[in-house]
Amino acid sequence: MGKINTRQHIGDLLLSRGVISGDQLSMALKILSEEPSHSNRRLGQILYQDLGIDRHKVMSQIADIYAFEEIFEEDSELPDEKISEIKGYIDDMPQDVVDELANQKAIPVRKSMTTLTIASADPSDPKLSNTISKLNFKHFDLRYCRFELIDFILSRVYEQKNEFLDLLEEIDYEQTDIPSAEEEDVNEDEIDAEINQSMLNSLVEGMLVEGVRQGVSDIHIIPSGPTTTDIRFRIDGKLQLWYQQKNVKPEAIAAVVKDKTRNVDRFERDSSQDGFIQRLVDNHNIRYRVSIMPMVGAQFDRKFESVVIRILDDRKVITDLNVLGLQKKAKSDFVKAIEQPSGIVIITGPTGSGKSTTLVAALYYVLDPSKNVLTVEEPVEYLINGARQLKISPNMTFDMAIRGILRHDPDIVLVGEMRDLKTAEIAIKMANTGHLTFSTLHTNDAPSAVSRLFKMGVEPFLIANAVNLVMAQRLLRRLCNNCKEAFDPHPETLKGIGFSDEEIATETFYKAVGCDKCNGIGFKGRAAIHEALYFSKDIKRAILESGGDIDEDQIKNLAIANGMLTLRASGRERVKEGITTIEEVIAITLDD
Repeated sequence: MGKINTRQHIGDLLLSRGVISGDQLSMALKILSEEPSHSNRRLGQILYQDLGIDRHKVMSQIADIYAFEEIFEEDSELPDEKISEIKGYIDDMPQDVVDELANQKAIPVRKSMTTLTIASADPSDPKLSNTISKLNFKHFDLRYCRFELIDFILSRVYEQKNEFLDLLEEIDYEQTDIPSAEEEDVNEDEIDAEINQSMLNSLVEGMLVEGVRQGVSDIHIIPSGPTTTDIRFRIDGKLQLWYQQKNVKPEAIAAVVKDKTRNVDRFERDSSQDGFIQRLVDNHNIRYRVSIMPMVGAQFDRKFESVVIRILDDRKVITDLNVLGLQKKAKSDFVKAIEQPSGIVIITGPTGSGKSTTLVAALYYVLDPSKNVLTVEEPVEYLINGARQLKISPNMTFDMAIRGILRHDPDIVLVGEMRDLKTAEIAIKMANTGHLTFSTLHTNDAPSAVSRLFKMGVEPFLIANAVNLVMAQRLLRRLCNNCKEAFDPHPETLKGIGFSDEEIATETFYKAVGCDKCNGIGFKGRAAIHEALYFSKDIKRAILESGGDIDEDQIKNLAIANGMLTLRASGRERVKEGITTIEEVIAITLDD
């Protein structure tokens, strides 16, 4: 409790200075108390990361509380001569210490015979003193500096080294022999020799590290020729070519990935396999989920495989509903649905639409030590502190786990996906027998989830009585705040997606441009849009009266009359907020 009390003292000081409100402090302390034991997050981080309070406003006051002076207070950038001076300081320092300082968002900015001045975005970070002590200076002057300015300085003076990719640059690849058409069996000795010769280990390890650093969700390794392999990164929902390996057989790269992956057989090339990799990247434990599938290439005798690696970075887990960005009506309905003691809450959307993220945030909202929270997922993506996450294996299949849950005294249950009638029936049964249940479905919008359940074989009276809320979700790319530009789209385009004449006349619309901060794409990060269908009395009545003829349009119209925003309407709000473009909304939503 001592650690929390210390942080509460800081919180009380921030409250007395008017930086935060009492509600924000209470919420931050609640999040802090629910943090896993291995988490080192401090109160300030929770305030700006989870509650969205201005980072500089929080950290400048915390620095002042600890008596750290601010440096470069009036500057947004530094002149080139100062940048060159700082570059000289870090060039004289050991690389491992420079890497540690950069990860902690700190940088040396002044030097005298005996004193080194270090600017830090968080000088109260206890790990900083350990790093600084490795430097050979008699005195240190630690100062606070705005995060954005620290980032600017680091972008000019520090290049994060990827030692694996550095090794790659030294390799001289020679053209490898392509097996003849008669040579159907893969020559394992030949692949082993190629792996050793080309140091493909460096490529794969470098790829895993770079994927985490660039905020990649998935890495795709795709054979694109007899001796060519493309490595593509999915960033903000779009695949981009990161590296093309030439003059090496794709089988060799696949073999290296398999050697690093647990639970897969390197010599099995004719069936799909799933496994995982674990690595420590920049002092954080990262898990990678690996999917390997056989594929057809132009050379029919070759055994090509497609590899997709999902990066599971627990730092990206959202544990606070406020950070999800739910719009006002959607948020109030969602909270009302998950605060009920029983019933099922269903999230719908395609793969990669953020369903798991929303479910995890919802679970953290209702988690309580007095409740038995069980999850059945295949596979488990994120570890949820306080929940018992059942392990699927050949000895306990998904179906067995679902049936077993009923005998395991649950209060709250997360069923990863209602994939068939058996799973749906058990999930609905749990919701009807006093358990709060969460699950997902793959449908285009919220109303169609009702007819999907009916078509799976669930009776309308069970659907009406069991479901609290169905929420459809999509992810839109966020415009880069550094380079987005206001412009006037064609009025007919705006009318086509539902903007009124008044909105067209008064709202500001933006387009993507591209700059160095967003790698020329014009977008950076993503935001969610939601269609939250709360099962009010009139909607339940409509489902009960429909018998076997579920009218999706009737349900949709009733929900809109109750204040529900459709996905497209939610997207229009994001456009009006200046978060995204009309093209993004058109691309991922259907007509109302």
